[in-house]
Amino acid sequence: MNRQEEIDKVYKCGKHLVILGAGATLAATLRNPEKNGKQLPLMKNIVDVVGLNDIVNTLPQSIKILKNDFEKMYSALYELTDFREELDIIETKVYDYFNDLELPQKPNIYDYLILSLRYKKDTIATFNWDPFLYQAYNRNAKFVKSPGIIFLHGTVALGYDKNDGSSGPAGWHSKKTLGYFEPVRLLYPVTNKDYNSDKFIKSQWDAVTRCLKKSQRVTIFGYSAPKSDVEAISLFQKAWGSVDDRNMEEFELIDVREKLEVKDSWKTFIHTHHYTFHNSFFSCSIAEHPRRSVESYIHWAMPTTEDEAFQEGNPVPENFESLEQMWEWYNPLIEAEKKMGLLD
Repeated sequence: MNRQEEIDKVYKCGKHLVILGAGATLAATLRNPEKNGKQLPLMKNIVDVVGLNDIVNTLPQSIKILKNDFEKMYSALYELTDFREELDIIETKVYDYFNDLELPQKPNIYDYLILSLRYKKDTIATFNWDPFLYQAYNRNAKFVKSPGIIFLHGTVALGYDKNDGSSGPAGWHSKKTLGYFEPVRLLYPVTNKDYNSDKFIKSQWDAVTRCLKKSQRVTIFGYSAPKSDVEAISLFQKAWGSVDDRNMEEFELIDVREKLEVKDSWKTFIHTHHYTFHNSFFSCSIAEHPRRSVESYIHWAMPTTEDEAFQEGNPVPENFESLEQMWEWYNPLIEAEKKMGLLD
């Protein structure tokens, strides 16, 4: 199949789920730094980056020694009822730092994700608190309808109206109902990560488990499946089921770690050789076959002609200078979808 054939051959079937961890945002900010030069905090350095040392240094030694594993430190502090004021300060500072992050003006990996996946068919689920995915969703909305987005650990970008279950920009009021979108909680003790206790978080996990059950292609981008996320992996596994029952689905891993280490984290989701591994986003199926990632897998795994299995691909350029230039490149793909009535 040549490039033009890939653009024109659009299927209604097949879903692609992309799950993002901190490594995805780190990759995005290393490539195109945050608009104001702010550093992306990770769990191992969040105390230093966010500026929490002053408050952490007042805590008991048993808590301070955990500063390089923020989730463990927060959990240990959460158990100490005498430090509620310190806990509130930490939560507020973390929220405010992430809330101030902005995408750079030039196209970012998050723009590529939004534009390379499809409306109604594909979904992006993120563990990250930062607002980058939502910002990319908003700034590309005037060009094309976006894939679904899910926030598994909450986000500074969205708020939740508990009265009707709707969500919108945090701190805003609904134009339709005038309901208030209360900022969602970000921090939970890792020893008791109950995804059912918060209505917004539960709605997000219900959505991602539905997607996992139906997805033909799953991409894990920069999520290390840490041991502290036992409940998350358990929910994923329950939704995915036995690998023997998913022998026609494809798992894709994007990570800077060693291939065998990453594969071992996800071995209970991978059927024999049905996986690919990439150290860079730009070599994965989403970038090699934008908006046709499931089609490319179907052509390879279940070709109707001998030629279909051999694909030239349609790799997206890495050097767009503006969103408008980016949109122009994606336009032929979107026009082909419009002809099939897939963007209605």
